[in-house]
This record gives sequence, structure tokens and C-alpha cells, in this order.
Amino acid sequence: MENFNMSRSTTFYALGLSYKKADAVIRGKFSLDTKAQSDLLMQAKAEGIESLIVTSTCNRTEIYGFAHHPYQLIKLLCENSNGSVEEFRQAAYIYKNEEAVSHMFRVGTGLDSQILGDFEIISQIKTAFNNSKREGLVNTFLDRLVNTVIQASKKVKTETKISSGATSVSFASVQYIIRNVADIGNKNILLFGTGKIGRNTCENLVKHTKNSHIALINRTKNKAELLAGKLNVIVKDYADLKQELQQADVLVVATGAQNPTIDKTSLALQKPLLILDLSIPRNVDANVEEIPGVTLIHLDDLSQITDDTLEKRKQHIPAAEAIIDDLKLELNTWVNGRKCAPTIHALKSKLNDIVSAEFAFQKKKTTHFDDAQMDLISSRIIQKLTNHFASHLKNENTSVDQSIEFIEKVFQIGQLAPNKASSPIEEKYKINLS
Repeated sequence: MENFNMSRSTTFYALGLSYKKADAVIRGKFSLDTKAQSDLLMQAKAEGIESLIVTSTCNRTEIYGFAHHPYQLIKLLCENSNGSVEEFRQAAYIYKNEEAVSHMFRVGTGLDSQILGDFEIISQIKTAFNNSKREGLVNTFLDRLVNTVIQASKKVKTETKISSGATSVSFASVQYIIRNVADIGNKNILLFGTGKIGRNTCENLVKHTKNSHIALINRTKNKAELLAGKLNVIVKDYADLKQELQQADVLVVATGAQNPTIDKTSLALQKPLLILDLSIPRNVDANVEEIPGVTLIHLDDLSQITDDTLEKRKQHIPAAEAIIDDLKLELNTWVNGRKCAPTIHALKSKLNDIVSAEFAFQKKKTTHFDDAQMDLISSRIIQKLTNHFASHLKNENTSVDQSIEFIEKVFQIGQLAPNKASSPIEEKYKINLS
């Protein structure tokens, strides 16, 4: 398959960390809240980055964008998070061009989700895309790529059963509660934090536990009240958090805080407490486990829960991959068309220059030289020649990059790609680009 890259001076990269190799602690260091993402975009713009988007969820933090070297993007990530280059090197991945494109497709269609078929990430990609677009950081290629990935996500979701059944991190947490807490319908459940994962968890709690003792606490109370109004649950003041903790049988923490909001000093328990921490970075300090009767479960633990639903989903992976392949082929055709256009225009201009020079020479030697007739004939010949080259470049069996390079060498047009020098940054940090 042809190289997807649209630029000769920069390369398209996808880089970041995910649940696959980075544990919750490391992912927490590289997580980016809304302000950090905005700061990263501003810095990217100031440093001359042409185009990029950045996403940060509980399962992954990623940058997709163009750079001369991936360290330009790694630098942005490390300088706007609490992660170091050394930690990135140990736990991250870097893809370029075709591999980067394929990675975004797999992420956006739920094939790379911590729980197979969880489509929540596509909304994060849309948000990231819109944020970058507002800052003028989306070029034509990234615009087309993201919209094609969104299209693929919709088709996979509607045309396959890879998302059949209720399985997500929020649903997995409720499954865990139901399986491990006896008489759950009569227990006191406290949900701290009403971000997206908190809202989804609350909805699943209401739907599947039939519990009328669910209480919400959020630093911004009106957000909790909006959710409570839809789900008919109780809202408590943030100031009452410690008091409510003592009453809870189950605590679900899903805040967006960058540091732990619950630790052993918060708890003065008289009964067992199950705590589910669905936050990245972790919002529950591990020292709570020093308290007798406390069980702490993190979202990485929940992702290990497998059931019949997930097994059934795996059967639909080939169908999802077929959809992705079709849309990648469409994207590739579009990319090759974009690649060809400048070369064809340059070729046409070169042929016109050759003809003009020959006309000037013949006019000096020929009496009654018919300029108009020769212009017409030469235009038709040039158009036929360029059409042949265009047809060749658009053929799906053509190696477009090699053909463009050959045409440019033969006709001495365009700017050939510069030789890639060995990067001292790559050597210093031993970054693997394969």
C-alpha cells in the first residue's frame, strides 16, 4: 500500500501511551486535562507544527500530527504533562505514515479499546479534532483522515455486532459491584465525580442495581444536579464528602483531579467499603488498602473482566477490519490524487516551456509561421501526454511515490525529497521509529 504521508518535509506520526504497555500510574503522569491540552495546542502553534490533534482518556494519551522528527511531538507531550522522556521511551509507541493511519482507524473503531468495541474514544477524537481546527492546526490530510475514521466508526458500529451487548468500563464496574456486593439494591452507593465516565456509571447503576440509595457528589454541584434530575438520584454537597464516605457501602470515584482525592485519612470506617477508582490519574491513594475492610479496584482491574458478550464481539473483528480496509483504500486513492496533482501541473508547465522554446526557434527559420494553428496543435498534444501520465499515476497498481520521483527526475521538475540525515535526538533517546 502507498505511503499515506502528504508532506515531503514532514512525516505523519501517531504516538502516545495506552493501557497495553503503560500502567495506570504511568498513564496518569501523561494524562492531559482540558487546560493542558489547550496549552499543548498553543505551544505546537508557536513552535511551527503544521497540524495535529491530541487526545487523553483513562486508557490512552495520544498525539496525531506532522513533524520533522517525532521528538517535536514527544517534547510537547512531556512539557505539558508530568511524564518524562525516559518514561515515554519505556512505555510508549511511535507509528508513522501508513502505520499511524492504521492505528487511528483501530482506535476510532473500538478495535484498540481496553474493552473491545467500546466506542467512547471516537467522541474524544471528534473533540480533539474540533479543538485543533479552531486553532488552525488541521491541514487537508488530517481533516480527511479524521472524517474517514469517524465514517469507519459509524459503519463498524451499525454494520457489525462488535459493540453488541452492554460492555464498557462503566458497565464493567457495575457488573463487578453486582457480582461482589450482596443485596446491592439495599446498599448505600456513593458516586464521586460526574464526568463522562461518572455519568455513564451512574446510568448503569440506576438501570442494573434498582438501587434507590445512590448519592452523587461533585465539586461543581450544579453538574451533579443536572445528572440527578435525569436519573432520580440524590445529590449531596461536596462539603459533606467525609460524612457520606462513612455511610457508603460502595464508593465509585470518577473525578478529573490530577492528584488523589481520597486517601486513608478521608475514611473513618465502621464497616466494609468497596472502592472503584475509574480515574486517570488515580484519584484514590493506595494507602486506603491499609484500612481493614477496604477493597480497592482500579479500572485496569475491571478491564480484565471477560464474559460471553466480549467473546461474541471477537467474532466480528474480521468484518470490522474489512470495513476499515475499504475506507483506507478510499483514503489512499484520495491521497494519491492529491499527490499527483502538483506533478501533473508541473509537467504540463514544463512541456509548455519546451514547446514555446521550440516555437521560438522554428519561427526564426520558417516564413509564414502560423502561431495560432501551432498553439492549438501543441495544446492538444500536451494535454494527451499529461493525460497518459495522470492515468498511470492514478492506476491502483502504480507505485505513486516512485513514479512521481521518476517523472520529476526525467523532466527536472518539482523539489525532490531531501536526504534524511541521522537525527541526534533519535540517537540520544533511542526512539524506535519502526
